[in-house]
Amino acid sequence: MYKIEMITMLKKFAFVLLFFPTLIWSQQESGLGILAGVNFASNGELIDETTNVAENPSRNVGYHLGLFGKADFGKIFIRPELKYTHTKSEYSRANLTIDKLDAPILIGFDFLQHLSVFAGPSLQYILDTDFGDFSIENAQEDFTVGLQVGIGLNIEAIGIDLRYERGLNENEANLNEFTQTRVDTRPDQLILAVSLSI
Repeated sequence: MYKIEMITMLKKFAFVLLFFPTLIWSQQESGLGILAGVNFASNGELIDETTNVAENPSRNVGYHLGLFGKADFGKIFIRPELKYTHTKSEYSRANLTIDKLDAPILIGFDFLQHLSVFAGPSLQYILDTDFGDFSIENAQEDFTVGLQVGIGLNIEAIGIDLRYERGLNENEANLNEFTQTRVDTRPDQLILAVSLSI
C-alpha cells in the first residue's frame, strides 16, 4: 500500500516538474495568457463482460479553461498550457463525466500572416470520474498522455484554435464490484478554444 501511495505522489510531482518550469520560462520570453472553450468529446468503449457487448458513446459538449505561456523563436513557438477540463460521454445506461487537469506542451509553426499549426503531447491527471448512479473504482492510471494537433488564427492579442486530441495509453475504469462492466476513459475529442494574451 505504501509503495502504491509513493508511486502516485511521484507521478504528481513529475507532472508539476514537467509543466511549471516551462511555463515560467515562456512567461519571461513572450508572455502569458488565458484561454477557455468547448470540447466535443467522447471516451472509449463501455464493455459488459457478462454479455460480451461493447458500446461506443455519443459525443457531448464539455468545456475547459486555463492558462498558457508562449515562447517565440521566429516562426517557431513553444506553448505550454495548464487547463481544467470537463468532458461528458453518453452511453445507453448513463453518462460518463470526467474532470481532469490537462497540460499540453505544443510546438508550432507560424505561416502566412495570422495562421499557425501545432502539435504536441498532452499530460493529463484525472481528478474525478462519474458514471450515472454507478460508483466507479479508480481508473488504472490517474496520470495519462494524449496527443494534440491543431490549427490557430491569431489577430493581435486574440487567438482562436481548433485541435484534435486522442488519448495514447489505454486506461480503463471498472464500475463497482457488483458489476462486470468497465469503461475506457481515453479522450477522443475536438477542442475549440479562444485565448487572450495578457
